[in-house]
Amino acid sequence: MSNPSPFLQPSSAACPDALAVLHLKRDLLTPTVLRTYDDEQLGYAEGKVTTTRYGNYPHTTLIGQPWGSQIKASLVDTGTRGRVGLHMGNGKKRKREGSSGNLRDGPTAIDDCIEPVAEHPRSPAVKNAKIAIPAPSGFCHILPPTPEIWTASLPHRTQVVYTPDYSYILQRLRVTPSTSVIEAGAGSGSFTHAAARAVFNGYPKDNTTVDHDYSTQELPTASSRAGRVWSFEFHEQRAQKLDAEIQEHGLEGIVTVTHRDVYQDGFSLDSPSSNPSINASAVFLDLPAPWMALRHLTRDSSSPLNPSVSVHLCTFSPCIEQVQRTISALRSLGWLEIEMVELSAHRIEVRRDRVGLQEEGLRGVNASPATVEEAIGRLREVEGRDRSYHHGMTSQPRVEDLAHEAAGEYVSKQQRLQNIRDAQTDRKLYKEGRLVHRSEPELKTHTSYLVFAILPRTWTDDDERKAHAQLRAWPAKGVNGATKPTSKRQMKREAKEQAGGNKDVEMENERQLDDE
Repeated sequence: MSNPSPFLQPSSAACPDALAVLHLKRDLLTPTVLRTYDDEQLGYAEGKVTTTRYGNYPHTTLIGQPWGSQIKASLVDTGTRGRVGLHMGNGKKRKREGSSGNLRDGPTAIDDCIEPVAEHPRSPAVKNAKIAIPAPSGFCHILPPTPEIWTASLPHRTQVVYTPDYSYILQRLRVTPSTSVIEAGAGSGSFTHAAARAVFNGYPKDNTTVDHDYSTQELPTASSRAGRVWSFEFHEQRAQKLDAEIQEHGLEGIVTVTHRDVYQDGFSLDSPSSNPSINASAVFLDLPAPWMALRHLTRDSSSPLNPSVSVHLCTFSPCIEQVQRTISALRSLGWLEIEMVELSAHRIEVRRDRVGLQEEGLRGVNASPATVEEAIGRLREVEGRDRSYHHGMTSQPRVEDLAHEAAGEYVSKQQRLQNIRDAQTDRKLYKEGRLVHRSEPELKTHTSYLVFAILPRTWTDDDERKAHAQLRAWPAKGVNGATKPTSKRQMKREAKEQAGGNKDVEMENERQLDDE
């Protein structure tokens, strides 16, 4: 991995061959890999183009833009005439044969696509790439990838763990930089990306340089044990797709994806001789039957758990029957502090509600009459225009209609809307209207039950003796090992403990202390 992950260290602007997310509206985000050439071979004259329902965006208009910039849509001919070589059979919209759809397969590999645009052999159309022309309408915002944005835009292979759930889970599991986390049931990789950011404390030691597209500084390397995410997935195809995404996103040094049935085979690695031990202190199980995998999470010699610390566990189950069986298994295996939590998160939108005819033609408002007077005035205006239209050529207009026209009350709809837009520049819209709040109509989260538990570390008789000795020696030690004065009450308590229940020895020790 020569480049830092955009999820961990995003650059200041959109770079070629990097992942970016086009924000079209609040609940519609489109991820794309920015290319300086047409890697999909669709034959557009502008090079690679991302087409959406809100416009077309050539990548030449996206590369180099600072994150968060508003990008206007471009005029792109999406028909056969707008594609170079389509009539010769080169620019085909269908998926190419032999391609698995992964960005790192064949000619779409990021490491193999660093040639300049005009010299790229696989995209002859970009040598004479057409300059993008802005469209009259349509825009998007270009955003860097984060676990939250990726969760909202990733391709769903399974039901995903949304941000309200995984943020609470990571906090309860006490995941910090350098933590080793086990994840079983990776699915679409939503929790995987969030956990990778939470445990990140530096890249592996062999990653020391950065390519020109990101930064000229050295990558931070872990000074001690690097944080790791050990992800296990039963479905082979999903595991392969997730592993490809991890490679593309630059997280291969932090996340290890393993295709394995953890019910039967446990949490061992494919090649333990070439991989470090897991020594996990946090476990997340998103499985249909998590109780079947708990038997592999014990304190025996082959356990993947860290033997020197307490291990925190969370299971993600949609049914209460699953929770009951999981809790029964946890109790029988010695897990403590078992607790079930249900999350229900929703977003509240706060806005100004503006109502009235003076809002006609503006966006996000209610352009209906706010009062009876406004409604009557609009009806009189409509009736007056109708009379002027029907009687203008056949008879003399009414005197009152002539007076209204002279006062400028009867205007066309186009003129009325233009007057409203002109008056908007002098209005303080942020102070107008009524302040209201509305709850989000659809909850973007998966209803589930979270079961948390703690497995204490192994405690032997030797550990008990060492702790007891350390506890007895601690009150006599101050800061930096300096001796602190001991009170007479503390000395009597220690003498009583040394007597071991012998009243004669206890009384003799107290007499000596009193004489002192």
